[in-house]
Amino acid sequence: MSDVNPDDTAGLDAETIEAEAAEAASGHGADRPPTEDEARRAEAQSVDPSVGEHFDEMNKIGADVKGEGEI
Repeated sequence: MSDVNPDDTAGLDAETIEAEAAEAASGHGADRPPTEDEARRAEAQSVDPSVGEHFDEMNKIGADVKGEGEI
């Protein structure tokens, strides 16, 4: 595992600490709603069911990882 501490502010100036705190507290979302064309095209998309199955499989494998890739 990494020895990096996200709360460690050593070496950062007050302006950087303040800017990072403001960014962390701000809302995160889309900068605008989708256009009609974007919404229509998104609805027309289809997803291969094997994509979801692969996602689930990789999550199960990742949950059991031991060693260098462990989170």
